[in-house]
Amino acid sequence: MNPIQSLIKDLADQYGRKRENLLPVMQGVVQKEKYLSEYTMIEIAREMDIPAAEVFGTATFYSFLETKPAGQFIIRVCKTITCAMKGKNQLLFAIQDMLKIKIGETTPDNKFTLLETNCLGWCHKAPAMLINDDVYTEVTPEKVREILTGYIKETN
Repeated sequence: MNPIQSLIKDLADQYGRKRENLLPVMQGVVQKEKYLSEYTMIEIAREMDIPAAEVFGTATFYSFLETKPAGQFIIRVCKTITCAMKGKNQLLFAIQDMLKIKIGETTPDNKFTLLETNCLGWCHKAPAMLINDDVYTEVTPEKVREILTGYIKETN
């Protein structure tokens, strides 16, 4: 049994092998591996005895389940109308300018991935962004440069 199979088996043992336990198993894999590869999704389906198409459908439905390799820090910028009205585009421009990547891309050093996502639940403090599990609200272009500088220093 390889490490991925072992991880999936342990998660299935922990959460159960019923369809309603699919999401926690997938989240556990993403937490450890950072994304769900095609191989991983097939192994989840095999271990839980559910169709691989169902696993893939679930993985692609939820924006927080990555299905391709991502950077060490995943930056998710809220794309709701509230965040757009409060300066989301200026925020994106500042991130893209600083990291030299576009939405959906990862920096060449695999440190940062930039994504847009649906509501983060912080509309009252828009614009909002998430870097891994850390929420940032009322973000300005100046503030985003300061935040990213901290992450860059952390990785050097």
